[in-house]
Amino acid sequence: MTSTATAPRIIRRYFELAPSPDTEAYFALFTEDALVEDEGREYAGIDAIRAWRTEVPLVEYTITDVEPADEGLVVTCTITGDFPGSPFAGLRFHFEDFDEDHVKALRIRP
Repeated sequence: MTSTATAPRIIRRYFELAPSPDTEAYFALFTEDALVEDEGREYAGIDAIRAWRTEVPLVEYTITDVEPADEGLVVTCTITGDFPGSPFAGLRFHFEDFDEDHVKALRIRP
């Protein structure tokens, strides 16, 4: 297990900003042509990612694991919020393509 403290800054920043109401700082984490997959649907481009964010409830994240993967880094969380089935343990955030400043591909899967 890798601690969140040793995770790349962009990953730590994602989990700092994600629980907050939509802000430009959160969207600035993504490239203009980024891809987010959530619940089996893909959102390509920053405009689609903005629309996706309006559809999902704000949640709190408890990170339970951070591990390297063949493609990037996988962060496993328990999420808690105003949605059926809360809290949900074992949600995996596959950061497949990122650099120090931006996320280009993120796949969120149970």
